[in-house]
Amino acid sequence: MWKWMFFLLISGVSLAQQSPQYSQYIRNQYMLNPGATGAYDFLDVTLGGRLQWAGFDNAPKTSYLYFSAPVSELTRSSMKRTYGVIRRGNKSVKHPVMRTGKGGHAVGGYLLADQYGPFRQLKAMGSYAFHLPINRDYNISLGVNAGLANRAFDPMKAQVLSEIANTGVYDATYSMYAASQGAQNTLEIESGLYFYGKDVFFGVSANQLTQDFVKFGNRNFNFDPAMHFFISGGYKIRMDQKWTVTPAFLVKYVRPAPVSFDISALFDYQERFWFGLSYRHQEAIVGMFGATFSDRFKAGYSYDFNINRFNRNSFGGHELVLGFMFGR
Repeated sequence: MWKWMFFLLISGVSLAQQSPQYSQYIRNQYMLNPGATGAYDFLDVTLGGRLQWAGFDNAPKTSYLYFSAPVSELTRSSMKRTYGVIRRGNKSVKHPVMRTGKGGHAVGGYLLADQYGPFRQLKAMGSYAFHLPINRDYNISLGVNAGLANRAFDPMKAQVLSEIANTGVYDATYSMYAASQGAQNTLEIESGLYFYGKDVFFGVSANQLTQDFVKFGNRNFNFDPAMHFFISGGYKIRMDQKWTVTPAFLVKYVRPAPVSFDISALFDYQERFWFGLSYRHQEAIVGMFGATFSDRFKAGYSYDFNINRFNRNSFGGHELVLGFMFGR
């Protein structure tokens, strides 16, 4: 029963779901804004996965792998770096801070697989950003992503009411739609402006800027990619020597869908362990936690508790992010 309901739901929200959403956006700015490429003074390699609306068949699933680094970090063998250091007995765990007071070039790239209902999207993107210091504590950067997206429709994962109810009604519109299915490739360009410092970040970005102006493959299939716009920001407040809190927000807009926003608070203990809460307007309450386990490895997990009308039929959403830091 839920399969056809889910397909109808997907049909109604597919426009908004063209671009994946991320609950851990505060610590994952690169996936929202190419201007954040190389904001830290090391090679950052991150693997992430997200399952949305768990409990539905063919619920939205997103997986990605990216790297991001200043060009100077990739071309030099060693150089003094800036860290915050936390003492733990005879051991210390080094934590990176934003790469402020330095200008230069940064590069990155990501692979993304996004599945929502019968629709599938694959992306391969390369990133470039130029960072300009405002002073020793703040930088501003401009970044761009460019690459290819491959989109497809799988009729085997779609069911319509006439088939489920066995009415014998022939749906000519859907049959023609399914018969014309096939993969389509499009040129993808994303851009972003990013302001950041030790305790603050603010970014404005947009993706799918070229929509489907440049496409090849199944040219008759209309996926209608729309431009998406994002505004994010946050400010870290030191409560005492061990605790900090970072209030943050994320605003998302794609026409003609209404504006969506997240309001978050992230708490850090000794800048090593963290947990937080988010409210996604009329959609979910999100709990999250994570840690920097060593100078090389960090991880985070979040759970979305749905508060919309589908909460009784969904087990919420899960997101896991694993980060690897090289050159520290």
